[in-house]
Amino acid sequence: MKINEENGRPKILFTTSRKPTNRIRTFCRDLVYSIPNTLRINRGKLSLNALAEKALELGANRIVIIDRWKGGPGKIEFFQIRERLHQVPPLIYLKGVKLRREFDTKVKRVQAYAIVICNEENEELQKISDAISEFLQLPQKQENALKKLKFRKRRTIFCIEKNKEMQIRFTFRLLPQLTEVGPRIRLSHLIWEVDKK
Repeated sequence: MKINEENGRPKILFTTSRKPTNRIRTFCRDLVYSIPNTLRINRGKLSLNALAEKALELGANRIVIIDRWKGGPGKIEFFQIRERLHQVPPLIYLKGVKLRREFDTKVKRVQAYAIVICNEENEELQKISDAISEFLQLPQKQENALKKLKFRKRRTIFCIEKNKEMQIRFTFRLLPQLTEVGPRIRLSHLIWEVDKK
């Protein structure tokens, strides 16, 4: 179990679906290494309710589940724990991921400083940024404001952007040079109306 704790805030528990592949486990680990105030556990046979109990035991009030599709990471689900477990939007379906080890950089553990819409701002990307920022409790920053700031070593931004094919993707870029260190997540589609568990 890997724990990152900052500012005494409740943590976010990351885990996978049952019977994950090695690629899904690595992807989950990459996200925990990239996002502050997170911890990761192996799911095993835990039901959603047992997972919620485990999260509260570990001081977490939110859960992220990486689900499988055709042997690889296929879906990201967000849950909050109030009186019971509630799924919160968006439900993210994945087109593909590029793991951190598949990039040329040797950086292993970094911490996201903020969420930034890169290259092009529009309503769709802003809606996604607002939802992810609220759930992960990461501030949103303007891309042009980054040049004026000084950063500690091993800080990244969580970048939300559209690629040349106009597909939405998430990636992590090392500050201040904005080198992509991954993981990179290509989105298939998002669902904003989710069933409340």
